[in-house]
Amino acid sequence: MINAFQNHISQQLPFLQTKKLIVAVSGGIDSMVLLELCQQLDWSIAVAHCNFSLRGLESDEDEIFVRDYCQERKIPFFLNRFNTAEFAEQIGMSIQMTARQLRYDWFETLRVREGYDYILTAHQADDVAETFLINLTRGTGWDGLTGIPQQNGVVVRPLLPFSRKEIENYAAEYLISWREDSSNAENYYQRNALRHEVLPVLKDMNPLFLANFQKTLLYLQETKNLADWAVAQFLEKALRQHGNEFHLDLYQLNAMPAPRAILYYWLKSYGFTAWDDIYHLPEAESGKQIFAPDFVLLKNRTHLILYARHEVRQEVFTIEKTNLSVNFPIKLEFCSTSDISSDDANTIFVDADLLDYPLTLRTWQEGDQFHPFGMNGSKKLSKYFKDEKYSLTAKERQWLLCSGNKIVWVIGKRADDRFKITNNTKTKLKITFSE
Repeated sequence: MINAFQNHISQQLPFLQTKKLIVAVSGGIDSMVLLELCQQLDWSIAVAHCNFSLRGLESDEDEIFVRDYCQERKIPFFLNRFNTAEFAEQIGMSIQMTARQLRYDWFETLRVREGYDYILTAHQADDVAETFLINLTRGTGWDGLTGIPQQNGVVVRPLLPFSRKEIENYAAEYLISWREDSSNAENYYQRNALRHEVLPVLKDMNPLFLANFQKTLLYLQETKNLADWAVAQFLEKALRQHGNEFHLDLYQLNAMPAPRAILYYWLKSYGFTAWDDIYHLPEAESGKQIFAPDFVLLKNRTHLILYARHEVRQEVFTIEKTNLSVNFPIKLEFCSTSDISSDDANTIFVDADLLDYPLTLRTWQEGDQFHPFGMNGSKKLSKYFKDEKYSLTAKERQWLLCSGNKIVWVIGKRADDRFKITNNTKTKLKITFSE
């Protein structure tokens, strides 16, 4: 398995080999095998362990097991204990979903605080199949049928091509110890019932079930990509921005073969949940509204109109030379420095003498251009947004730091080459964005 794992990394995830990585380790067989593989490849790693305090002494023994393992091998170890059940009750969410939220929120906080690049989790091929079946029983669309992504931002899952059986065989061959979660044996949880009762039947029916299933997911993902592209092309023609509103032409929408899919694609990132109401909105009376926490969708006579419920931000904010930090509408910090070694996308270094004050902080305007760092010449910001696959909402919410009529930074994304540090720079300014 080590050779197959190394080949998979070389072909699909080569960037991991030179990065600082946090490995999420529960103590179970999957995460212990992943941890062993990372050591075999001599990666720069630390271990993060969550004690969710759900299984009493057993949870504490898992914590001790992982901590002692790391201490013996001098692997940096990070721990967080959660009162998961109490927090789940407070927010009205299931314990499993609460644990997931707590886990990933902490992983990201830890990654940023400690200066790591990626978070590795030990999801494998059987997990993907279980998740697919869970979503299938609940009713789902493309997003639920295309499986667990190999990479989601800074979260990477390098074991996805490998089955539970392959992982068990590797653990047995290399005498890897692990902790068995007693709750995994209980069919009370839907995932466990699928794991113990459904997947074995499917594998007995066809020993190549997992391999064929992964092929199916690939085909589904490719079809989803095609559908997403087609919807994006349609929205490019039928959706127009008027000030802070977006207007979707109903005549063009109704002429499409799958208007519901288009509405879902357009609105899924805005926080709407009343999908049946949204799907019937094109036929509703003019003036009917559907609400999300931050947005309103209005049926007008010939259009659906999307707008923010509370428009609070101004268009332009000024930053004086004396300002060392800005807290609204976003957080920026400014300081002189001699160290320009950071490769964080939320930090840039500029030649301070090239800046004209006051600086301005604003959203994009039609016709904006900048000189992307590392490139010759200028590029329209609208073309940059298109190349980077910005949604209309993302474009609206993208902040720009400007000096006069020049863009210094597409904040959090790309600096402007005209303000870069050179051998002639006398004063180096560090600018940091905090989300």
